[in-house]
Amino acid sequence: MNTTATATPHAGTLDPELRAAIGRIARVPQLLVACDYDGTLAPIVEDPSKAVPLPESVAAIRALASMPQTTVAVVSGRALRDLAALSRLPSEVHLVGSHGSEFDIGFVERLSPELIAVRTRLRDALREIATAHPGVRLERKPASVAVHTRGVDPQVAASAIEAVRNGPATWADVTVTQGKEVIELSVVATHKGTAVDQLRTQLAASAVLFIGDDVTDENAFGNLQGPDVGIKIGPGDTQADYRVAEPIEAARALGLLLETRRHWLFGERAVPIERHSMLANGRTVALVTPEAKITWLCHPKPDASAIFADLVGGSPAGHFTVGPERGGIPLGQRYRSGTMTVETRWSGLTVTDWLDLPAKETTPDGAAVVTGDSTLVRLLSGTGRARIDFAPRPEFGQVAVQLQPIDDGLLVLGSNEPISLYSPGVEWDVTSDGVNETAKAVVDLSATGGQVVLELRFGTQSLEHHRVPIHERQATAEQPWRDWVAGLRLPSTARELVARSALTLRGLCHEATGSILAAATTSLPEELGGVRNWDYRYCWLRDAAMTARALVDLGSTEEAEGLLRWIDGVVERTGGHPERLHPLYTVDGYELGAEAVIDTLPGYAGSRPVRVGNLANHQLQLDVFGPVADLIAAVADARGSVRDDEWRVLENMVEAVRRRWHEPDHGIWEARLPPRHHVYSKVMLWMTVDRALHVVRQHGGEDRPEWVELRDRIGANVLEYGWHADAEAYSVAYGHEDMDASSLWIGLSGLLPGDDPRFLSTVLKIEADLRSGPVVYRYHWDDGLPGREGGFHICTSWLIEAYLRTGRRTDAEELFAQMVDTAGPTGLLPEQYDPLAERGLGNHPQAYSHLGLIRCALLLDNMLKQ
Repeated sequence: MNTTATATPHAGTLDPELRAAIGRIARVPQLLVACDYDGTLAPIVEDPSKAVPLPESVAAIRALASMPQTTVAVVSGRALRDLAALSRLPSEVHLVGSHGSEFDIGFVERLSPELIAVRTRLRDALREIATAHPGVRLERKPASVAVHTRGVDPQVAASAIEAVRNGPATWADVTVTQGKEVIELSVVATHKGTAVDQLRTQLAASAVLFIGDDVTDENAFGNLQGPDVGIKIGPGDTQADYRVAEPIEAARALGLLLETRRHWLFGERAVPIERHSMLANGRTVALVTPEAKITWLCHPKPDASAIFADLVGGSPAGHFTVGPERGGIPLGQRYRSGTMTVETRWSGLTVTDWLDLPAKETTPDGAAVVTGDSTLVRLLSGTGRARIDFAPRPEFGQVAVQLQPIDDGLLVLGSNEPISLYSPGVEWDVTSDGVNETAKAVVDLSATGGQVVLELRFGTQSLEHHRVPIHERQATAEQPWRDWVAGLRLPSTARELVARSALTLRGLCHEATGSILAAATTSLPEELGGVRNWDYRYCWLRDAAMTARALVDLGSTEEAEGLLRWIDGVVERTGGHPERLHPLYTVDGYELGAEAVIDTLPGYAGSRPVRVGNLANHQLQLDVFGPVADLIAAVADARGSVRDDEWRVLENMVEAVRRRWHEPDHGIWEARLPPRHHVYSKVMLWMTVDRALHVVRQHGGEDRPEWVELRDRIGANVLEYGWHADAEAYSVAYGHEDMDASSLWIGLSGLLPGDDPRFLSTVLKIEADLRSGPVVYRYHWDDGLPGREGGFHICTSWLIEAYLRTGRRTDAEELFAQMVDTAGPTGLLPEQYDPLAERGLGNHPQAYSHLGLIRCALLLDNMLKQ
């Protein structure tokens, strides 16, 4: 027995260890909160019929019971009818009476005739004992009888209890439960421990918090295990690990549980998605909030596990926060011009963040080889006092870590990956929540020469001083970005925003492999609180090719060449069957593992589940060949020649089209529906062969009659069967009337000219059905998933281009201006935008959104020059 538990705290406080335990259990996926009634929710009173629950406890219980993934039960020795009448708790709270033998009102009807006979004998025998002992009160319940001795003369009470123990308590079919001044005899063998276990099993609870004060509650405390938490009220021996003095302190514990779990389930303070800025170094990416909190960083690659996942898991999932000690909203945040370095400014404090370039060595043949890992650099400058919170949580917070202060920084221990935080001159205070440790510090910049350097170093536990001064390192990290953007052919239309979009796309490129991410994050919701949360940290052939094409249009072919080499390797691994290509791959060019859910993370603003991996990997998406062929054509035209690996990819794409163009597929949007003959997919198949013909004619000096015949056959097929007479437009799929924004590509691809009546009619239909203010929705048809989503920026850009192609320049300019206005303060765009809530949705930053903006700006610029 635990005779000490946790020392009883003073009134109005909770022991720090109990607070930490509540903080841990509040974050389990499925939580069961179970409490005794008398002496726990309600103080002990002389007249049990007047035991009213504390208002504070009722408020906490009601609120907890209304939360998702949270179940509340009151497990009492009282009869269920009495418990329900006295507590008056809502139906969301499960009531369990008679120490676990009553789970519902109709229980008595389920007793066997044999048990009913035993109960009748029991009542008669106990009635005789009570009659012989004045003041003793009997409480008859459906399966038991309780003998109460509260307020009875001690000698009389002792005599009555002895008579019970030597009499009915010895019967074979009777179970005895001893409490405070009460002994209960039941014809059903159960107690509070078995009741809690039954609830745990029925509800698939991840953990149980149980609060009680009575001897009968020890059965429940004794059955707790693993992450469970038991809280004993009052003195006495107990198996509970924690203790409080009285019911009002139990109410405070429930209040803390409510507050912590609400934050975990619904987000502590969800920063609008579009307000996050991205750091990048060609190796991985990170997101920083407008208040200089690093809220997302995966290592060693962008599709690896996160060390900071505050974005989708709140503070317990890891963050790295810097701000003024006094608090306050920043004066602003901005990118340093032409770089991926972010500055966040308060009066007296500037935080400059960048991901340092990995170390490189030159091989004998002159090639540069990356030899080091990424380093997150945080430079604090100014004259004020800054507060620093460092809470690394590797593997999405699934690995417990310890922080060891030594010399000039901290070592992160407990992970397979060596990590260190170089922080000379910073004195750290390391605290623990019982599982993970967090380091906190306050630095006075006026006492440190106006500057403090924090370097989060991956792949090493070295805390040695860097030989290159920090400002030189910053310049070295920034110069390649500046040189690159200076070489672009930027339009005059939205010039700065296009430059930022281009830098963002380059930041999504994985230089070591040539692959390009669709987005930097996973599971940012398409609907707040919804389930449309997907992992976009991979390389989709379609998205990547369209991204590289946008950069080619700006004058940079390096990314396209790297991507095409990557695609060549992926095609080679199909063993000569390019038609078997998956829609997406890891950044290394391999198939994804199974899609999984991290159920310990609550999601952005409570939007669950948080997913890792993507089931779209198993879909058939025949449209992916079109953007790749289009990219090869653009690169060949820009360079004036075609490389051998690009020829291989192009011929493989055409061969894949030849083999499979007549098949239905899952389409561009990855709806979890059976395959259909999607108009967009058929158009992309046509475009694959059309762009291949362009390449061979312009750069091969030959023609391919068999390719001409294939292209024309596909074109005739989609033009005939994709048109829906009732819709008077090209719809989502053959024989389906619903509209889809991707069908705009019937004209954007060049299959139909801009003045073709069928294209004009399709544009009008999509505008009428899918445009809402500054956004265009993908579709409104049932895609087999619950919930809704926002408008897609890429679809908005397609409609802008369609307006231009059909002579509606003013409408195009107006919609482009509206699209630009939805960008975050540092110029970044997530996947979607909610025109009603006026906020971004989806993963961020999204390649689609930025390449769409670039394409529209270039087209508008060309129109101005004409």
